[in-house]
Amino acid sequence: MEVRFDYHQVSPEATQIMYKLEGFIKTSGLDAKLYELIKIRASQLNGCAFCIDMHTRDLRKMGETDQRINLITAWREAPFYSDKERALLELTEAVTRISENGVPQALYEKVRKHFDEKEYVVLIMAINTINAWNRIAISTGMFPAEE
Repeated sequence: MEVRFDYHQVSPEATQIMYKLEGFIKTSGLDAKLYELIKIRASQLNGCAFCIDMHTRDLRKMGETDQRINLITAWREAPFYSDKERALLELTEAVTRISENGVPQALYEKVRKHFDEKEYVVLIMAINTINAWNRIAISTGMFPAEE
């Protein structure tokens, strides 16, 4: 596999806009571990190997267990995700697959039990940001480096 081109070099202005979105989310108060869960689940749904590799490594560095990281794809069947994390993961799936069912009212209400309106906006921005990164990485041919 070969990277098609280095988008950072080709369009640093576009990359800076993406970094501004990241900066907004990182200074929003969203827990960093929750943000990594969003990044991993969206990346799994989008099939972005580069981002899955990066964000599972990042979450491991934050002290998350291999078991919880490995089972993010089956979070519904795994007993050790909190209600807040489950709502976040379900919202991530709904927004990533927005064309299928939108964000149903019942899901919105479930998420709002754990996050206020401002936090909900941050979640939507976080989910959209990783979806954009996934699409950039896949479109430019990025892949994880072999260890």
